Amino acid sequence: MQGRSLADLFKGRESQVEAFQTQIKSIADEYGLPYSDRTMTYNSRLAQELGRWADTVEGGDALHMKLYQAYFVENKNISDIDTLVQLAEEVGLDGDVARSVITERTFSDLVDEDWQRAREMGLNGVPTFVSNDLFVVGHQSYNVLQRFLDHLRKLQKEESQAI
Repeated sequence: MQGRSLADLFKGRESQVEAFQTQIKSIADEYGLPYSDRTMTYNSRLAQELGRWADTVEGGDALHMKLYQAYFVENKNISDIDTLVQLAEEVGLDGDVARSVITERTFSDLVDEDWQRAREMGLNGVPTFVSNDLFVVGHQSYNVLQRFLDHLRKLQKEESQAI
């Protein structure tokens, strides 16, 4: 999969892309995350399936940051199987197992379930934080996330007192 250039994808709306890139860079800087101006977009489906697998193995958490770095900083094609296997190996995961997970689409059904659940909830943005059928969609400030957590704690306390 070759991906698509952002210039082609947003032809005629280049100023919107520039403004969006500037906004994302500002947010990333605020949180100490690396970010570079991407020029391409790639289908992330295989990366999502690999990430779902990584969640099941020891040390797999590191793959998520590696995928972020590859896509948003290094402009790597995260739809390419060899690239994904290399990224998995770079964080200490078994490359042969990673390749098998991707080529056999072992976690495809679980990712489909995740997508279906998101559609049912009306979610269409990332990141999304979900708990107790409540959610916060998209980039949010620390204060918004803190209020969300405080509200969840309050609900949990109320539920435990009602029992």
